[in-house]
Amino acid sequence: MADSEDNGLTDAARLQQPIARLLRPLVRLLIRYGVTFPALCELLRELYVNVAVHDCALPDKEQTDSRISLLTGIHRKEVRRLREAGAPVRTVPASVSRTSQIVALWLGDRRFADRKGAPAPLRRAGSPGRGPTFESLVEEVTRDVRPRAVLDEWLDRKIVSLDADGRIVLGEAAIAPDKGDERQLYYFGRNLHDHIAAAAANIVQEPAPFMERAVHYEGLSEAGARRLEALSRELAMEGLIAANREAQTLQRSDEEGRWRWTFGVYVYREDERPSSEPASGKKGARA
Repeated sequence: MADSEDNGLTDAARLQQPIARLLRPLVRLLIRYGVTFPALCELLRELYVNVAVHDCALPDKEQTDSRISLLTGIHRKEVRRLREAGAPVRTVPASVSRTSQIVALWLGDRRFADRKGAPAPLRRAGSPGRGPTFESLVEEVTRDVRPRAVLDEWLDRKIVSLDADGRIVLGEAAIAPDKGDERQLYYFGRNLHDHIAAAAANIVQEPAPFMERAVHYEGLSEAGARRLEALSRELAMEGLIAANREAQTLQRSDEEGRWRWTFGVYVYREDERPSSEPASGKKGARA
């Protein structure tokens, strides 16, 4: 990015305030989980070198230690050490991938839905009744793990429960993992990465390539904020389920490719503390 003449500030200086706001909840989380400032600095040092090596290389030119040092401000000796450590590998824990694929199929395929389009309770293989079974759902995604093992794991993690007829019912934890579930930390990193990557691309590219919007209001009562939260949760789930259903259809019919796609939503509310910032009143905005 080139230097900006607005207010006499460079782009780097103008980024500091939004970056500080972006990092504040992350720093709260790091402190709560015992990640110290020196530990974070070491992680950032490794990331700076890794990003400079893999994302900032010039075409047909060697990415030298000197250039990486110039880009990152990290000494050449440290650059050499960190380069030799290799690049981080994007990995998805097997249980996370398996669970996500099975839940996505249950939510998106009409064979496993009720008349209203919601995920239907599934019977066990051999039990009375008609329609698809939990075993057929699991086996459509993987045959490496027995459906009974998946069911036992999911019951323990409250991803599913059993109704009065012994059918298997998809629970809220399938969509919003509970604390301690490894999916929660995996999607914490994945979802925030994609949101920030979309927003960053919109800043540096013209025209902005991605949809990245939010509706926000200040000056609400607690009851009003909770009412809007409930409404937005309902609308968000409708959108996610519809998009997931279309993605399931495309995945079955589309040719194999290298592209990935994310459609995400978030809802947030808080009791704002008094600050020195000018009051914005009860006005909404989209950003």
